[in-house]
Amino acid sequence: MLLILDGSTGQNAFEQAKQFTLATKVTQLAVTKLDGTAKGGVMIGISDQFKIPVKYVGLGEGVDNLQVFNKREFVDSLFKTDVE
Repeated sequence: MLLILDGSTGQNAFEQAKQFTLATKVTQLAVTKLDGTAKGGVMIGISDQFKIPVKYVGLGEGVDNLQVFNKREFVDSLFKTDVE
């Protein structure tokens, strides 16, 4: 079962994940709206706490902005600097 969460909901996404994992076996996580908010970082906590791997991330408004999650690219983007 793929659980899709709105990354802009912040901590409310934890409660949603909790309720869904109590009701059904969630095997994958997709987090949308990661392009415009720091709250999308909640996906790391949810993935860790509920042991659900992140499969997809949404980086825009359309379905064509849904991408397979690449943990290496995600970590690299956290430490990216624009020093010239």
